[in-house]
Parts: sequence; C-alpha cells; structure tokens
Amino acid sequence: MFTGIVEGVGRLAAVEDLGGDKRLTVAVGTLPFAGVRLGESIAVNGVCLTVVAFDAASFAADASNETLALTTLGGLAVGAPLNLERAMRPSDRLGGHLVSGHVDGVGRVAAIREDARAQRWRFEAPRALLRYVARKGSICVDGVSLTVNDVDDAGFEVALIPHTVTHTAFAQARVGDPVNLEIDLVARYVERLLADR
Repeated sequence: MFTGIVEGVGRLAAVEDLGGDKRLTVAVGTLPFAGVRLGESIAVNGVCLTVVAFDAASFAADASNETLALTTLGGLAVGAPLNLERAMRPSDRLGGHLVSGHVDGVGRVAAIREDARAQRWRFEAPRALLRYVARKGSICVDGVSLTVNDVDDAGFEVALIPHTVTHTAFAQARVGDPVNLEIDLVARYVERLLADR
C-alpha cells in the first residue's frame, strides 16, 4: 500500500527486453533509498513494482506485458521523469489516501492553467472510470494523491499547489501527456457490495 505522497522524482535509466516482457532500471534521484531490500514494492508513476535488483542509486523491476499494456510504463522513453514512493509502513502518517499501485486506466493531460500561485489541471479519463470519480473525492494520478475539484462526462479537474508541481514529475508534464489513473479503493468495494445486493 502507498499514500500517493511522492517521496522523490527519479528517471527511467534503462529498459531491457527479457523473454517477451521488460526489465526497467530506475535511477532513484531524490527518493530516500537507504535500507531498500529485494522484493520491496515501490510505486513508479503510481504502478506498484517489485525491486529485483538494486545498487546505491538505482533499482531494477520487471514489468509484465499486462503492466506494460495497461499503464504508461510501456511507452516511456529512457530519461523520462518518474514519481517514486516506497510502500508505507503501518506506523506512517497517511497524508494522501490509500493507494494500491494497481492502475485502473490511462488518461491524458487535457489542460493546464494558472490559478494564482496554483495551477488547475484537467485530465481526460476513460468514461468507465469516471463513474468512480467524485467531486472532493480522491484520485491517484501518476502516483500522486489528488483531490477532485470538478468532474464531468469527459474528465476531471484538480488544483496543484506549487509544492506538488515542483516536487513531482508534473513539473515536466505537458498537455497531451498520458497519465496513470487509480480510482479510490473505497469506490471499488462499494460497487462490489452493491452488486451483490
């Protein structure tokens, strides 16, 4: 589990084809990395990946064809900035919301506009996911826990404070860029419970 509070921004250092899927090497950049262990989960742009090798400045993780097809990871170029978060511990503060790292779909940055010192970002999203997005609810975009300001049939809008922009890969994002989306866990379970009634 993760919180959607990005701990550091790294870069995609290498992509290696291995037996039909890929091994990604991630340069950890500003991610606090002391005490990392094999088998640990790290969210990479909101995708939960398992550390299969590491050194002092990077880690490698295998990405299955399912992960590559359903997230933005398969289309990233070497050098792309990455939002990184290590898995939470039971004693951690939950500064964002509960995030599993299981991406529900891919959206796109539709618009960015200035709003005083903040920025308003609009994201297009698959219609099938928008039914789970609620005004003032939470959504995870590229691993960042955000509050939804508005939602309609084509997408949703959030406000990003200067800290969020400068301390995440959003600092380098542009209109048209694809993003990983994870809906709030609670919405999934509520739907499942109601379906069984």
